[in-house]
Amino acid sequence: MTLQPEANINEIEDTPEKGRTRRYRPGRIREKNRERIIAAAEEEFAHHGFRGATIQNIAERAELPKSNVLYYFSNKQRIYSALFDDIMSRWNAVFSEISPDDDPAEALETFIRTKVEMSRQHPMASRLFAQEIIQGAPFLKDHLRTNMREWVRGRAKVIQQWIDDGRMAPVDPVQLIFLIWSSTQHYADFQVQILMVENKAEYEAQDFEHAANFLTGVILRGCGLEPKTHDHE
Repeated sequence: MTLQPEANINEIEDTPEKGRTRRYRPGRIREKNRERIIAAAEEEFAHHGFRGATIQNIAERAELPKSNVLYYFSNKQRIYSALFDDIMSRWNAVFSEISPDDDPAEALETFIRTKVEMSRQHPMASRLFAQEIIQGAPFLKDHLRTNMREWVRGRAKVIQQWIDDGRMAPVDPVQLIFLIWSSTQHYADFQVQILMVENKAEYEAQDFEHAANFLTGVILRGCGLEPKTHDHE
């Protein structure tokens, strides 16, 4: 028997004509349920790791029956892989479509600021990724060797073109990407250290704005560029 995802009452919409019977939108229901499962998995894996997490707990966090979760993902490893696909897609989306015609200062600044904002909005996702890498990337080896390697080489090629055109200083494009990744994710991965050193109980909104301004100024000027956004507070 094929499992079917259950409809959510919140996904019933009015038709354009007033007074008509309301209808379900199965595609949107599936999309929303998948998003709920991924968000719940992020919390579950962050708290218990891959081995300690269970599909039942993920279902409870998502407020969905376990059968619904299994309809979308046949096992825990598929959920885990989908979660990392989602994380890395969020992180790199803004830098994925860069071209040699783009303004390097604007493109790099947008990438840096977006990555800092991701650390603010999704700190658990960053820590999960860091834990996976520290453990030797047991579930991400293939992704890193294929999709991630191809993505980095593609972005590095564009950066090298900017350098060859004399539009920025000659820096190592791959190391530049590594620097942006590590420096922006630091505010999520090492939150405890930062807060203890700065004698704070928790982050405030201006902390991330300050971090984004600082990193943008330091990294862009190291590339012979000036930030497009005023970086003095």
